[in-house]
Amino acid sequence: MTGTDAHAARSPLHRLGRNLRNPFALAYLALCAALLLWAIVVNIPDDSDGAMAAVIPLMATAPASLVLLALPGGAAVLIVAVVLGALVNASVIGWCARALTRGNRPDATR
Repeated sequence: MTGTDAHAARSPLHRLGRNLRNPFALAYLALCAALLLWAIVVNIPDDSDGAMAAVIPLMATAPASLVLLALPGGAAVLIVAVVLGALVNASVIGWCARALTRGNRPDATR
């Protein structure tokens, strides 16, 4: 490997991508997408501000989504909070799954 290839293998974006490609992380992202889609579909006919279906995807993507929910806005902030919270949590899930399946072998990218 050249110096550039070695640096690219160790970059944070490469590690993030590898964590998000883990099957457990992908399953979590699919679940979060389904929950968000369900909450949007349930809230479309409801014009009141008291619809509670959005709580389910928020709790599934907590704690990152709850931090972002404090931003001013409306439905767009809710969607962004759930999406970013799901990506953060999926990255942690992928990292944990990779670390647990690695065993005593050292990480090749370090």
